[in-house]
Amino acid sequence: MSKKGKKAKTPLSEEEQLLLFQQKLLAEEEMAKKKERLLSQFLKDKLAKEEHNSALNLNKINTQWRTVLREVKTKELLKDIEILSQTFERVVDCKDSVIKSLAKDLSEAEEQYAHALRSHLHNIDKLLALQRCRLSLLEENYNVELEALTKEFETERKTIIDQHEKEIHYLQDVFMAMEQNYIDSEYESKLEFQSMWDDLKNKNIEEKHFLRLQLENVVEDLWKRFQDALKNYTDATEDRKIAFETLKVKDEKSSKDIEVQMKKIQKLQDSIIILKGKIMMHSRESEEQNQYIRDDKELVLVQLRKLKAQRTQAREIAQENLMKLTLESNATLKALRKIVDKGEKILKLAEICRKFETEEEKVLPFYSSTLTPEEQKEIEEVRAEELTEELAKGITNYKGMENFWKRYNKVKLEQLSLQHRHAQLLKINGKLREMLKKYLDGISVSDEVLNQLNPLFIVNHRSNLPQPLSTPATQPGDKKCPTTYNIIEAAHVISRIL
Repeated sequence: MSKKGKKAKTPLSEEEQLLLFQQKLLAEEEMAKKKERLLSQFLKDKLAKEEHNSALNLNKINTQWRTVLREVKTKELLKDIEILSQTFERVVDCKDSVIKSLAKDLSEAEEQYAHALRSHLHNIDKLLALQRCRLSLLEENYNVELEALTKEFETERKTIIDQHEKEIHYLQDVFMAMEQNYIDSEYESKLEFQSMWDDLKNKNIEEKHFLRLQLENVVEDLWKRFQDALKNYTDATEDRKIAFETLKVKDEKSSKDIEVQMKKIQKLQDSIIILKGKIMMHSRESEEQNQYIRDDKELVLVQLRKLKAQRTQAREIAQENLMKLTLESNATLKALRKIVDKGEKILKLAEICRKFETEEEKVLPFYSSTLTPEEQKEIEEVRAEELTEELAKGITNYKGMENFWKRYNKVKLEQLSLQHRHAQLLKINGKLREMLKKYLDGISVSDEVLNQLNPLFIVNHRSNLPQPLSTPATQPGDKKCPTTYNIIEAAHVISRIL
């Protein structure tokens, strides 16, 4: 028995004491964690029960409060209905009195309207008589001016037709000369192309032969270099073999050094275990300090959340204001760009139109109005009667555009006259082409020409053309269409046929 007691009293080693100490610490930590979990669960359950009870109490209070409010509201509404019924009766009485007074005013207004209508009809009869006299004078002036314009138009038409015939003859001669020059230049260019092609072919053959000789010399040089590089490689590898053997000896020495270092590492591991125990002691102290710091951190986080919420609200308001500002600025920029583009287009068109202006338009760009001062006064009086205040304001804003509209109307009239003239010239050109075709068909002889009507095909002193019908007698008021004669040289016709 004495031997067993002695064995039980044997002291533990340092390592065993450290292990026991660590186990106790781990058990204490686990117990503390379990207690924290139980406390948190108990608090959560308690909080849920209180929230449920508070919701029920709020619902009960709301139902009782609603009944009280409904009773109060019904009393107020009944009082309002009584007051409104009294006011409605008063308003109806006032409206009846107003309707009676308006009916009297209406009857008086109808009498005044009938009197004004009679005077107005009398004035209209006078104005109609004056207008008829004026129209008769204007018709006489119009007929005189129309006769003068027709005479001028006929003289200008004759001069333009003569000039057009001269220009046609000149253009036909120019076309013949251009064709001859084109044939000559084409022949010369073909000769030059053939000579250039032969020269390039000879040069390519010579260059190919020269390159072949150069490549053969390059291949020989490369073979010599390859042989020299092979000799150099064999010489270099001998030195490396010797270096490999020396490195092998060094490797054996380094393996012995590694074993010594492993023993040192084992000693260091033992010292690390001792230091871990000290670290555990320090960790407890650090956890208590961390707990205080965490509490402070939670308070700071609550304040930080409040500040963040305020910052987000301010940022959202600023973003909304910025969005509105950007949208409005983009809209204004687009509108301004459209206005600038319109202005640039107008300026470009004005510069283009200046090139086509005549000398008279450059000296006097704005023509004076053809109306007499009396007529202008009458027009202004009519405008003053018809215009409202809004239209009058708009017209005053656009008074500066009067000269522009004068020039625009002048250009529009000239455009219409030119289009009319172009259509007339196209008709004349078509008639001339038909006459020229008939003449050429009469000169040439073919199956198609013989089948068609031909003035030169005469058999038994008769042509195959139909006899012309008796032309109706021209009346003195009708205008005679001018006769045109086309003359074509025989040499020109033969060159076209051949």
